[in-house]
Amino acid sequence: MADRKQTAAKARPNLYLVGFMGTGKSTVGRALARRLGMQHLDSDRAIEEAQGRPIPDIFAAEGEAYFRKLEYDFVHSGHPESNCVVSCGGGLVTAPGMIEELKRRGLVACLFASPETILSRTKGNANRPLLNVADPAQRIADLLAEREPIYLQAGACFYTDHQPMVEIARHIERYYFRESRRLTAKEKPR
Repeated sequence: MADRKQTAAKARPNLYLVGFMGTGKSTVGRALARRLGMQHLDSDRAIEEAQGRPIPDIFAAEGEAYFRKLEYDFVHSGHPESNCVVSCGGGLVTAPGMIEELKRRGLVACLFASPETILSRTKGNANRPLLNVADPAQRIADLLAEREPIYLQAGACFYTDHQPMVEIARHIERYYFRESRRLTAKEKPR
């Protein structure tokens, strides 16, 4: 019984980092996990490991809808319920109800970057099947226009252009401590 109380006392809500590809979710997520003393998970890497193949192969063989189902499964049963910083794939929150599910499971922070920054950060990365098109800059602009209203509903927004990732991690860390205290206070019986 004492062990369960100690574990429960140490349990902290997960922090989900969402946003478009190339906004820094994985880099910031690793830094935040170290700073917070939490485990870092990357939804894309977890799916690749579970499937035994890279994302482009999943997209090529099964298509985007199948990959989105794998993301759904990851959120609903593929990771611990607490003490994790989770870097989510760029399209994960686009599925209906997914933002609400992440908020139910923890805190959500959304990372943004300009289309130019995203193009620069993703250029030449073969692991970006949605950008394997003739005009990746136009594809980024189109996807951002489609997804931005969804991202804006996700949670606190942090812009990653022209800032060191360590500084962004500090801002999100402050947000996490403030909001996790608020969340924990709501859960305590009165």
